[in-house]
Amino acid sequence: MKKLIVRILLGLVLLVGLALVAVSLFLDGAVRRGIETFGPMLTKVDVKLQSVSLSLFSGSGQLKGLVVGNPAGFKTPSAIQVNLASMALQPSSVLSDKIIIRSIELRAPEITYETDLKGNNLSKILANLQAASGPSNNNSTATKSTGASRKLEVDDFLISGGKIHVSVTALGGRSATVPLPDIHFTDLGKGPDGITAAELAQKVFAAIEHESVQAASSSVADLTKDAAGLTKGLGKDAGSAADKVTKGLGNLFKKP
Repeated sequence: MKKLIVRILLGLVLLVGLALVAVSLFLDGAVRRGIETFGPMLTKVDVKLQSVSLSLFSGSGQLKGLVVGNPAGFKTPSAIQVNLASMALQPSSVLSDKIIIRSIELRAPEITYETDLKGNNLSKILANLQAASGPSNNNSTATKSTGASRKLEVDDFLISGGKIHVSVTALGGRSATVPLPDIHFTDLGKGPDGITAAELAQKVFAAIEHESVQAASSSVADLTKDAAGLTKGLGKDAGSAADKVTKGLGNLFKKP
């Protein structure tokens, strides 16, 4: 009788363990599918995530291999690459009306700021996000039906140790690399109203775009020297083209 009870208990423990593993795998897959489904819907560019690993008990975990592509017409492979990000959420909130995320940290992201002197890739993505989260968005019904408008609360969001690769199309793709200042948000979506994924992404992208413009301005001198060097000795017309490029670079980074 005792042996039977022990076997039943062991069986129950095994079943509970398997159930927890299944739920954990489901949670990991749900996060990945959510990012790869709602990401392109909001940004209008490809969004890929290599893997997700979240603990069902603590709510903490890691996201690896996040890649945000570029809008059509831009030549660089991606706008943002994040090899490793950490995340901690409140497990009990996953099934509630508002998911509570304790912290998100994007570590050492690689930001590509590509410009043709008229606009840039980050501004284009930001415009797409603003359209997705705006009150007049035509896709709002479809977005709500798929869950992209579900409310979030993010207590702490940190981007640290990043780099910005400034690529100027008019200079034949020549680029310069400058550090991205840390970006830190707290208490996003506090209160009953929360914040949607589109609103969160818009806020983060706006900060990245702003800091990219400011940081990239420090590389203007080197880039304009390259522009002048490209046309040195090639005649008056080539020199005039270089002047246009350098003037365009100067005007680009004067934007507020």
